[in-house]
Amino acid sequence: MCKLFIDADPALWVSATKSLRIEGMVTSVRLENFFWSILEEIAARDRMNLVQLITKLHCESIDAGHDLGNFTSFLRVCCGRYLGLQLSGDLTSDKRVPIAQIDADPVLELERRRYN
Repeated sequence: MCKLFIDADPALWVSATKSLRIEGMVTSVRLENFFWSILEEIAARDRMNLVQLITKLHCESIDAGHDLGNFTSFLRVCCGRYLGLQLSGDLTSDKRVPIAQIDADPVLELERRRYN
């Protein structure tokens, strides 16, 4: 079992820091290449670049009243949920379908039931 994980391309877990500007503030985010590639995929689905996606996630999270003390962890969880929702069939894996077009409420309700 472990060979599947251990023999994966080591480049996947190499960390990379990206500098970006969120609402006029310059910040940096350090994530493993694996997560950067998933965030790029999510952004592409909605015709955004990586900075636009991260800014949107940050701003909408703040607007929703979330404490983003560990924004990097939040981004990792976003990536995991994106993949998990695809595996469960709650989110289409068709990359041509923008995520913004998906009705989030039924997806969130199914997810709540699954984890409770």
